[in-house]
Amino acid sequence: MKKFLLVILGILIILVAVLLIKTYTYPFKKNTSGTGEGWKPVKNDSAVSRLSGGIKIPTVSTGSLGEFDYAPFDQFKEYLEKTYPLVYQHTENVEVNKYGLVFRLKGSNPALEPILFLSHMDVVPPGDADIKNNDQNVFRPNDKPLEPVAKVAEDWEYAPFSGAVANGRIYGRGAIDMKGMLFSLMESMNNLIKNKQVPQRDIYLAFGFDEEVGGKNGAIQIADYFKKKGLKFDAVYDEGGLIMRKGNVAGVDADVAVVGCAEKGFLSAKIKVKGLGGHSSMPPMESAIGKAAVIMQKLEDHQMKPEITPLIKEFFTNIGGAMPFTTRLALANQWLLKPVLISQLTKNNTTNALVRTTTALTMMKGSDGTNVLSPEVEFVVNFRLLPGNTVKDVRDHIAEATKGFDVEVEEIDNTREASAISPSNTKSFKLIEAAVKEIHPGAIVSPYLTMAGTDAGKYEIVSKNVYRFMPIKINSAEQQSIHSTNEYISIENYLKMIHYFEFMMTNYDK
Repeated sequence: MKKFLLVILGILIILVAVLLIKTYTYPFKKNTSGTGEGWKPVKNDSAVSRLSGGIKIPTVSTGSLGEFDYAPFDQFKEYLEKTYPLVYQHTENVEVNKYGLVFRLKGSNPALEPILFLSHMDVVPPGDADIKNNDQNVFRPNDKPLEPVAKVAEDWEYAPFSGAVANGRIYGRGAIDMKGMLFSLMESMNNLIKNKQVPQRDIYLAFGFDEEVGGKNGAIQIADYFKKKGLKFDAVYDEGGLIMRKGNVAGVDADVAVVGCAEKGFLSAKIKVKGLGGHSSMPPMESAIGKAAVIMQKLEDHQMKPEITPLIKEFFTNIGGAMPFTTRLALANQWLLKPVLISQLTKNNTTNALVRTTTALTMMKGSDGTNVLSPEVEFVVNFRLLPGNTVKDVRDHIAEATKGFDVEVEEIDNTREASAISPSNTKSFKLIEAAVKEIHPGAIVSPYLTMAGTDAGKYEIVSKNVYRFMPIKINSAEQQSIHSTNEYISIENYLKMIHYFEFMMTNYDK
């Protein structure tokens, strides 16, 4: 018995030694980040004013078919042309499907593939939250900046289409998503033209107008326009990841710039469950709503299998060096600890979304009366597809969960596969790293998986290098203000974003 215990102890000692050696020799990316503030913004009230004016125009897109009020979009186009005459005069610019805008700044070497920067002019509705200050003419760019918000506000500080400038911020719907990026791109191109800087390769800007409702009339048409012209882009840059402030990525003691090299797919299914209707005084043993509840419970309890994909493995390898030892131990020893690691990742809603196709029950409809049994109950379940899972996989998953029930399944919205994964060993990705270090030297830059949908995926038909990243440093509460209440972008973030894109445009071939 004693000999057996000694053998077991020896095995444990060897196992611990192996775990430690693998942890300390694992190729976690060394954080070579610099220190200091990086490039410091130069006061530019004119640029701030131009963005403020663009936010004032309520370019709201609603509905799934793009049938919304286009009058503000006409106004927005006129505003851009009036505000950036140099860009319109010195680029080839066209309208695609009337409201999509494309600008081409010619480079000196037509043999080089061009690069493309994307944004969109439409915004989501502002909601009906209260407004603290209805003054429509607030422009105080010299205010002392407030600290970033710690939680999403219940009210708007200023009206959502006021474009108010106060407290070191530019307030309004679209300030982050996506007029801040759109105007920073226009400012950057305008600066190149003004300073007579000619890039080596052509630079394109493309602005959609219905991204928030799927991009069917905007980005899809623009991408098709490029394809018909025979254009291939060396890189495409769109929104997606952000620079998360230190402390906002759990366990990482640094700012983290996450660059979307892929985005999840999408499938929303409306499931109609049939049963016996009638008066609630004589209910059946199992109602339609009860059957629906069973299916919904199955969908939540038996979700699609989690997996650490190569992209997410690369993400953890990049940030792991800045994480606690126990986390590094699990990451470096997935040959043994992968089940434990996945178990921990799936317990948190944020990290769970990184490693599986998520399941979200979003809508439900049954009887309109308190004493009426509906013969049909419907609910909507939304899946965000992990790269590696397919639409067919999700359809099979739904079929398994509804087996044995009388149901009808209808896919609504825009079903799409997960995107392709763009490589991170390209010049086009490394330039993102260099540009981030220019404005935030201390940030860790890593490939990432974008959870939400963007226009970027539509451009895979014209480029294999598609990256999703907006170079603004924010915390989780500021991120949650996107599509919510009291959206704003700090003046510092906005001016740094202008510099970031100008750096990208001028240094791509240096």
